[in-house]
Amino acid sequence: MPVDLDAAEQAIAEFLRALGYDLDAHPELRDTPALVTRAYADELLRGASVDVAELVRAGSEPLPDADSPGLVAVRDIETATVCPHHLTPALGRATVAYLPGARLLGLGTIARLVDACARRLNMQESVGQQVVDALMHHAGARGAYCRLVLVHGCLSARGACQTRASVATVASAGELAGSAATPHLSLLIDERADG
Repeated sequence: MPVDLDAAEQAIAEFLRALGYDLDAHPELRDTPALVTRAYADELLRGASVDVAELVRAGSEPLPDADSPGLVAVRDIETATVCPHHLTPALGRATVAYLPGARLLGLGTIARLVDACARRLNMQESVGQQVVDALMHHAGARGAYCRLVLVHGCLSARGACQTRASVATVASAGELAGSAATPHLSLLIDERADG
């Protein structure tokens, strides 16, 4: 995705001025346009530049036909996304599980997959579905599951101002979708374990 850092920096400066802030009169705001631009381009939205199919391919290995490993799960993956409505971050954790099919992913690849899908202008529901889709389509998983529990800036710092509210979403597919998944996921999705 092409990024025009200079234009973004100028736009942030104009945005602050439009809200009544004089950047010259407030020394603490002089670097804000550059800092905000870098925060969004290099960190908060860095997932937009990741080729998810290539990430999965490079971070996995083919499974021999004879092998049929059981459930692989990674809990408490710290993650952040940006609400496309208010451009505020949502912070929290992801739990990802999959039943390997064609490929076996490295554990770090699973965390990087969540990061690549989350660090975009993305709805929370879409993040989980993108993770599941990548596992099913690019890793050939027999089943995939992603649970996200996030605290949204747009819910906690504005609007309803619910500072302790969190939002939980679940996406699943294949053998980990619906009631068929219960034996595999019963301990993994225990609400009490997510504190």
